Amino acid sequence: MLKQALTHRSASKKNNERLEFLGDALLNFIVARRLYERNKNDSEGDLSRLRAALVKGETLADIGRELDVEPHIIVGPGELRSGGARRSSVLANTVEALVGAVLLDGGFAAAETCVNRLMTERLNTLPDAASLKDSKTRLQEWLQGYGLGLPQYTIESVSGEPHQQAFVIQCLVEEKQISVSGQGSSRKGAEQDAAQHMLLKLISDNE
Repeated sequence: MLKQALTHRSASKKNNERLEFLGDALLNFIVARRLYERNKNDSEGDLSRLRAALVKGETLADIGRELDVEPHIIVGPGELRSGGARRSSVLANTVEALVGAVLLDGGFAAAETCVNRLMTERLNTLPDAASLKDSKTRLQEWLQGYGLGLPQYTIESVSGEPHQQAFVIQCLVEEKQISVSGQGSSRKGAEQDAAQHMLLKLISDNE
């Protein structure tokens, strides 16, 4: 089972994808319960943001690096040549698969102990939930606080190949007659970048 948890889909049909599915669900549940018990005054939205920060891919990839998982991941020749085991997504998926394997091998109590060991320090150093709000949410809340309408996002341009596109998005606050642009490798990312620029401009103009 350990070998399967460490096997990338490029190496074998008997790979870690199903264990990854199981581990992902378990991580989300255990972290959610810890947050529910620990942060008694936080709203559902706050708890969701905190959980997302703890179980996001980059956090799990960092855990994989701390555990020195990379040398043990079994990948196919193509992935090996491209350094696939070093990719954050591969490391994160492997950590999820390992948690799934612990659950099946040792039961829920063992898996919970494992997750707590991996997550407790991060739980104890979590920032305030408000600081984890994305830029679009913070911009919307700022505008609502001043009785202003929602911002409008429109695509200015899309360039590049389908697998490597670059988006430029305009963010307009009509009542202020202010518009800024943001860039990103996805529409969502460009909107977040534009919202961040808009929020900084509004705060600066309001000082």
